[in-house]
Amino acid sequence: MDAQPSPPRSPRTSPTLSRASTEPASGPAAAAPPPATPIEATIYEPVVCLILQGRKDVTHGSRTVSFGPGEALLVSHDLPVESRVTEASPEAPYLAVVLTLDLALLRRLDLPGSDLDPAPAQSVEVHAADQGLIDAFARYLALSPQEADLVGPVILQELYVRLLMAPHGGMLRRLLRPDSHASGIAQAVRQIRADISARLVVPELARGVGMSPSLFYRTFKAITATTPLQYQKDLRLLEARRLLVAEGYGVSDAAFAVGYESPTQFSREFARKFGGSPRSQVRPRGGRLSAGRRG
Repeated sequence: MDAQPSPPRSPRTSPTLSRASTEPASGPAAAAPPPATPIEATIYEPVVCLILQGRKDVTHGSRTVSFGPGEALLVSHDLPVESRVTEASPEAPYLAVVLTLDLALLRRLDLPGSDLDPAPAQSVEVHAADQGLIDAFARYLALSPQEADLVGPVILQELYVRLLMAPHGGMLRRLLRPDSHASGIAQAVRQIRADISARLVVPELARGVGMSPSLFYRTFKAITATTPLQYQKDLRLLEARRLLVAEGYGVSDAAFAVGYESPTQFSREFARKFGGSPRSQVRPRGGRLSAGRRG
């Protein structure tokens, strides 16, 4: 292995590794918690999430995975997902360790036998974490700020290697090859995300990653569990909701900003995804969320 990742500033404050909030999943401590938190639509970038306590469901496309204590979720591509904590309480809150993956660093690892893996692989995989991976996470978290500069990069590199060698690391192993279909889809996803308001021309996107349109469409759907146009639509709606809630945009302004030509169509698709009209999400600058049903 010849890669040396940038050393973390501190294992507890590193931007690549964090521990989930220990707040209860619901309400006051005296209240009985509901069986699950509300569904949250968001974007997962390449990441590994090791649950310490509680349970979580993640849905992308038509596929849902569920994982609990001692299990690791591995995400290889940027994906719009819906997630929710399904087990948590004030006495036993949901806890997890999250490591953001640097694919450029991953490709610099000189891993023997890293040719394309013939076994089927998914962009979202769950598997029981082996003791070696758990121990590496524990050692990384236990580093003092003084130790982190010297030892942190070594343990981080070990974590990457263990993920590549793990039973659910098949898609990561494909990403080691820049000429693989998995890498081509990752490149296409970056292009879509770079300008979500742009008109999406699938043949041009396919040509840019060296695939025929039919092969690109099949591969994109196999990896992301959705079509290129639906993928872009999900990104647009997520960004529009952020503009409404965090930036105080009006409904029409948010629609046009993310690439919609018709505010009516935007409102219809927004309600279908989030369960409420975009107007109910509008937060005036410096104000509170307006009244209305929330999605």
